[in-house]
Amino acid sequence: MSRSRFSEEKILAVLKEAEESDEKITEICSKHGISDATFYKWRSKYGGQSANDSRRLKQLEEENKRLRALVADLALRNQALKRVVSKKW
Repeated sequence: MSRSRFSEEKILAVLKEAEESDEKITEICSKHGISDATFYKWRSKYGGQSANDSRRLKQLEEENKRLRALVADLALRNQALKRVVSKKW
């Protein structure tokens, strides 16, 4: 997956600017070099979040990824042990 040139903090700053200013969305988008579609996609994804919420969500996603890998590893070990035990000696 390609990495965005905008960090989550910058994205939240653009969204906050759009909420607080009287400028049109198209003007704000052209000022920051993004398309209208990108802005609306960001707003649907990050709307109503603060920078702390965004950071915490990223930490939880990383922890979830690590735990899923751990569960997959344990499931493989469990399956291998069951195969060894089920064989007749």
